[in-house]
Amino acid sequence: MIGIATVGRPRQGSCSPVLGPRFETSSLPNLGFLRLKNADSVVILRSRDLLQMKAIEGSTRASVNGMSVGGDEKNPTDLNEIMSNGHAGSSGKHVSQLTTIGNSTNIQWHNCSLEKVDRQKLLDQRGCVIWITGLSGSGKSTLACALSRILHQRGKLSYVLDGDNLRHGLNKDLSFRAEDRAENIRRVGEVAKLFADAGVICIASLISPYKRDRDACRALLPNGDFIEVFVDVPLEICEARDPKGLYKLARAGKIKELIQKFSGFTGIDDPYETPLNSEIVLKHGEPCSSSPTEMAEKVVFYLEEKGYLQQA
Repeated sequence: MIGIATVGRPRQGSCSPVLGPRFETSSLPNLGFLRLKNADSVVILRSRDLLQMKAIEGSTRASVNGMSVGGDEKNPTDLNEIMSNGHAGSSGKHVSQLTTIGNSTNIQWHNCSLEKVDRQKLLDQRGCVIWITGLSGSGKSTLACALSRILHQRGKLSYVLDGDNLRHGLNKDLSFRAEDRAENIRRVGEVAKLFADAGVICIASLISPYKRDRDACRALLPNGDFIEVFVDVPLEICEARDPKGLYKLARAGKIKELIQKFSGFTGIDDPYETPLNSEIVLKHGEPCSSSPTEMAEKVVFYLEEKGYLQQA
């Protein structure tokens, strides 16, 4: 079965009970064909360009002027998706391969003429992710805010993604089980990548205890744009600080009892995998690391040295 739909200028007073408005087709160029996933339905496209389509029932692939897009038996090509994402016009050159990523099917990346380099030029800085990791109570959030304040004073745009703050909104559906902690880090990594692409210096402050999750976030960014900062404070110091009272609860075995949501508390009954190749290590007790401001200045020095505080 073959169905044909055309887009162009409708002929005055002409209408088909099956296809709806008929269109003048004599002047249409040969634009190729589209094989639709369902030829029993007719799609009228909203387009300023003239376009002719031919639908063949049961096919899972499509092409325009020799350019192919396709699906599979479970996810056949959807013309609406092609036209809304591919922006096909009279040339057909903008129709490209649809992809499947995770549970998202028939998707296509849309490029914009305004790119990261243009945003960096506007901000006079280079976008990157500063990933601050360490035990609870090590001073990550305090360092992140101090760093953001110094950058602001220097006229540089930054934004802090704090682990606890994000669990008030974006990640409020996640627990502290191992699989949810991994998803928590994945989401933050993706958001941080967007900030960096916007030309912003993104400061992510999270315990992020597992090396594989930190490495996965690093892999999202171009080489050099993920700057891992390890706040190396001994467990006994963090436990003595205990700003949230969580170490006390963990020692009493109460963390695991909380609605059975927690797998354990990092550093007590859940591991923290110490970073081995961090770009910056801020070790407790070292010279010029006695205050958050001093530690933040070390990070700023690194950014200056690597050229992140001016446009590329």
